[in-house]
Amino acid sequence: MAQRAATHGLVEELERTGILLFDDLLTPEQLTGMQQGFRSRLERLRWNDFDGYEKNDPYRHMVQDVLTLAPGFVDLALHPLVKEVMRGYLGPEYALVEAKGWLSVPTQKDFHGWHGDAWYDQTKVTEVQRELKMAVYLTDVRSGAFNYIKGTHTLMHPRLIGKDEVRKWADHEIVEVLGRAGTVCLFDTSGVHRQATPILEPREAVFYCFHDPGIPLQQEDVDYYRYHTLVLNAAFLGGLSEEDERILGFGDRRNYVAAFRRTSKHTRFQTLVSRAWDATLSWDRFSERVRGRLRRLGK
Repeated sequence: MAQRAATHGLVEELERTGILLFDDLLTPEQLTGMQQGFRSRLERLRWNDFDGYEKNDPYRHMVQDVLTLAPGFVDLALHPLVKEVMRGYLGPEYALVEAKGWLSVPTQKDFHGWHGDAWYDQTKVTEVQRELKMAVYLTDVRSGAFNYIKGTHTLMHPRLIGKDEVRKWADHEIVEVLGRAGTVCLFDTSGVHRQATPILEPREAVFYCFHDPGIPLQQEDVDYYRYHTLVLNAAFLGGLSEEDERILGFGDRRNYVAAFRRTSKHTRFQTLVSRAWDATLSWDRFSERVRGRLRRLGK
């Protein structure tokens, strides 16, 4: 009974402010495994048969499909308290639709300014739709923290927000999420938020996205296949309940796109790199043949 009341209080806080903070959802062992798995993808750019990060702007190294990297990533998504709050705020049909993270590199540039996350088709729905993101810091964050303006999640459909518009909110309404590795933040993505600058040291963070998959997506995300079916690691999926399977999207094909092909923006560069790699492989084979012949002559 006490736990139910506590959960109800958390949902009420989300209803009022749009944001919740936690510092005790992960064990030290879970956090260490998540850090190690995440950093294994930060060693190099993802390419050919090398797992790694993606790079779409100069300021972030993106790591996709984090649910494959360590059991802790799945454990956090299915944490009992997280599920109760999600169910209370989003309703019984919510699901995890995205799980990715990034390393933010040190910079003075305000590259990710104030905004609400646009994701649903605003031509097909009239009300502001509910979506929750769960952010978890994998490093201590003392600068470049996540910022959120309390109570803005019900005011308008999500969009970019100019700096002049932000000035109408008082400083005490802005939450700055500084914290140690393992800090978890739940927030309604329609609320006005940003990554603050300057970023003085590298910041590693993972973001989970939860909403009802039945809500129509904006065309931009359909074209990009942003909310693709989750990529999972079978080794982490033992003992799931029916609700856990639903949350992870087992059997849900509503946003599945068969034989999806993403439009490429840099075809000439990709062709050049591919040919250079072919030449490198050919040179490797030629060099191996020469070395083999020299070894035979030396016997």
